[in-house]
Amino acid sequence: MQEIQGKTRTVRELLSGAKYGIDYYQREYKWQTKQMFELVSDLTDKFIDDYQDIHQRADVANYGHYFLGSIVISQHANERLIVDGQQRMTSLTLLLLYLNSQQKGRDDIEPVEELIFSKKFGTKSFNLSVPERNDCMDSLFDGLTYDVIDQSESVQNLIGRFNDISEAFPQEIASTKALPYFVDWLLEKVHLVEITAYADADAYTIFETMNDRGLSLSNTDMLKGYLLASITDATKRNEANKEIKHWLLTFTKRDNDRDTKESEADFFKAWLRAKYADSIRERKKGAKAEDFDLIGTEYHRWVRTNQNLVGLNTSEDFNRWVRQDLRFFARVYLQLLEATETLKSGLESIRFNADHGFTQQFQVLLSPLLPSDDDAIVIAKIKLTADYIDCWLNRRLWNFKSIDYSTLQYATFLLTKELRNLSLKALRDKLIKRLISDQQEFPLDGQPSLNNWNARSMHRQLSRFTHWIEEQSGQPGRYLEYIIRSGKNAYEIEHLWANHFERHVDEFSHMQDFSRYRDRIGGLVLLPKKINASLNDKAYQDKLEHYQSENLLARSLHPMCYVHNPGFKQLIERTALPFKSHENFKMADFDDRFAVYKGIATHLWSVDRLLEKPDAEV
Repeated sequence: MQEIQGKTRTVRELLSGAKYGIDYYQREYKWQTKQMFELVSDLTDKFIDDYQDIHQRADVANYGHYFLGSIVISQHANERLIVDGQQRMTSLTLLLLYLNSQQKGRDDIEPVEELIFSKKFGTKSFNLSVPERNDCMDSLFDGLTYDVIDQSESVQNLIGRFNDISEAFPQEIASTKALPYFVDWLLEKVHLVEITAYADADAYTIFETMNDRGLSLSNTDMLKGYLLASITDATKRNEANKEIKHWLLTFTKRDNDRDTKESEADFFKAWLRAKYADSIRERKKGAKAEDFDLIGTEYHRWVRTNQNLVGLNTSEDFNRWVRQDLRFFARVYLQLLEATETLKSGLESIRFNADHGFTQQFQVLLSPLLPSDDDAIVIAKIKLTADYIDCWLNRRLWNFKSIDYSTLQYATFLLTKELRNLSLKALRDKLIKRLISDQQEFPLDGQPSLNNWNARSMHRQLSRFTHWIEEQSGQPGRYLEYIIRSGKNAYEIEHLWANHFERHVDEFSHMQDFSRYRDRIGGLVLLPKKINASLNDKAYQDKLEHYQSENLLARSLHPMCYVHNPGFKQLIERTALPFKSHENFKMADFDDRFAVYKGIATHLWSVDRLLEKPDAEV
């Protein structure tokens, strides 16, 4: 083996003036929403620990450091190839692209362009250069839409994870004077270890050692060892070992089928937080990590330290915890994961919550469950809790309130504690009381408008509206089709008014007023991407005939929707929703149409959802 060099570098040192490629055996860019949300949350939480509004930018020099991990580089004569760490480096570049876009127009900008690309002889060259991704990166830098139809998995994930950053990044940083402070901190206080080898074989040996033979025991491995060592009866220890191995194998198989490696650790975090976490770190400088935080980083050590709280005092306690509690919660957790991947009858809200990126729902759903609950009670509790979360999230979104991880972390922690170990009746009473309060705090009276911040969530809500009225009219609901936002089968938000101010001067004196009105939800529907593009510039009267052949929500604008359509007419009679056709669409029609949307939202996200009685109450 030739010389190996390892050096700690700041983000600025790592990316400024440097060029990296990806070696031929590297896999696609695989990160999913969960990993990106966690990265953004970890970085912003660490920054907020130190940031104070009274600080000057020079004070950032005294903020704490953050270690982002290591990368392995194979150094060639004229290029540096990333052997290990391209997922992290790609995600870091996406974050820099986001920060660059957020700083445009500000006077206090901290430039990051040189960390993203350089120019020579007028040609742009990305610092992390992968030819098949460069067009996509150009579009992201320029703020342009990029069509991912027929693109590689990496390119599709680049677009998806960039959108995730926009959702996950806290507005308390993005829209305040703190933004350039965060950029300063990211560039100067976030470190990676760069390990450089000067031969391909050496670089791959390092990669293999770090990811295979030399890999440290995971949290789960150490928790497993602790649990089994605490069971003194050899026969029971053997049975407990089989139990743990069965569930870990189940998680591994599931992960391999989906090319992820997260379910096992996520299960233990969700279970322990749901049933045992009593404290969470305060969001202030110097606050120490508490139960919730420690479970997230070292749950094996937390269990050992808090064995009395968990109820692990005797050998039989450990045996019971594995053979009863772990078995019960692992089985339920896998059912919850399955429910995020389809519309499972009775548990559709789990999928809806997952589509909004609410990764914290599992700890809330597990919180009221008890190993002694029979299957009917388990399903009833899960349904009730998931339906409440659905109402809570959508009411917040309707009122332009963030539901990102950092914003709701503390509120979700409190909710988890409130619901812990409740009977079905007590759970229903608690959630009804909370939702009544939510209805006052987050009413449905105001008409939401489309903007860059809420485009994804409004697309989800319009998908729900369309799916719901189709099901209520006796037709198959097609929510899983409507939520697709990229690719050849994508659906897009269609403005009933084209972006032509001059067509509406009879009602508007200023273009800004027209633009604000045009974005109101009452003037929006969903259409297939290709149809939307073909209708984009047409006047409403010219588009109306096309709406007649689309989904029921769009079709309800046309008079023929009210002819020979018994299921739809029965829906109107049953719900009193003020549907009507609109042969023209003026300012007043926005309010008429909004009355329909508000009525649907009320059916979906009000306390009546929680009043439906299951077969059993305890």
